[in-house]
Amino acid sequence: MRIRASRSVGLLVAAVLSAVVLGTVTGCGSERVAVREQDSGDDAKAQARQARKVAAAWDGSDAAAAWRAGYHPMGDVVQLPRGGLRTQADEQAYEERRFVLRGTFPATSTKDGRVTWGGGGSLTRPLVAADEAYKTLAGSRVGGPHLTVTGAKPGEMTLVTSRGPATVPAWLFTLDGYDAPLKVAAVVPSKLPEPPIGRASGVPGFSLDRLVRMAPDGRSVAVVAWHGACDDGPVVNVLESRGSVVLSASVKKRKDVGFCTKEAISEQVTVKLDRPVGDRILLDALTGRPVPYKPLHGPVASWS
Repeated sequence: MRIRASRSVGLLVAAVLSAVVLGTVTGCGSERVAVREQDSGDDAKAQARQARKVAAAWDGSDAAAAWRAGYHPMGDVVQLPRGGLRTQADEQAYEERRFVLRGTFPATSTKDGRVTWGGGGSLTRPLVAADEAYKTLAGSRVGGPHLTVTGAKPGEMTLVTSRGPATVPAWLFTLDGYDAPLKVAAVVPSKLPEPPIGRASGVPGFSLDRLVRMAPDGRSVAVVAWHGACDDGPVVNVLESRGSVVLSASVKKRKDVGFCTKEAISEQVTVKLDRPVGDRILLDALTGRPVPYKPLHGPVASWS
């Protein structure tokens, strides 16, 4: 197993205060292209040891077997109408979850649906009713630009999962003014297995916020990492084993600038891999848990 580091370059634009990480937390900034470099020093060595512990605990474990047997979305559980949303107002309405219902939904005739993987295998999971799926789309805001839903019908969609692309039952919502439907996955994700290792104590670095994208070829992943106002940005070290990809987040080049505000800044980092993720588990070295997939916009099918 070999450890590499990826770090973002460029400047971040978003910052918000909240007492969680480094004293505060911020919103996610625009994507940064990561470059490879090798960290050195005691902190990096401690992170490397922790990453190896996490990989050793997961590889070949019952938890890993349970993970691979389950349905865990690693891509968007909502797919916009073919061609995307047509106007900036519609995009704003979607991001702010401004939906208006002008119709009725069909009753769910069955309780379960089948997830089918392109590489073989299938799994039966509980279905989500149309009205419940709609609630994941619609927020509580009223007024302003909105998208109007006029009905729904059962169908299918294909999305990325921890076991590769899968075809899953979906609700196809009809939007006023659109010929193609908005699709929402209609099956409940599997429960996260109990991790075989606990959260690290006394190890430098920060837990990753989320996975936001996996490249179609699986050779890179985009994650949201944290850093402070007085450093040179986040670094994400990578350890690849046969059964897992372990990510360790830290910061690069803390600046000696005297007074430093206690704000934490979130930044998107693209991490390149030596080989495709495949069915390997993407893990956070600090927490010892799979990195959760959460899109920047739209509903979350959380399995964590």
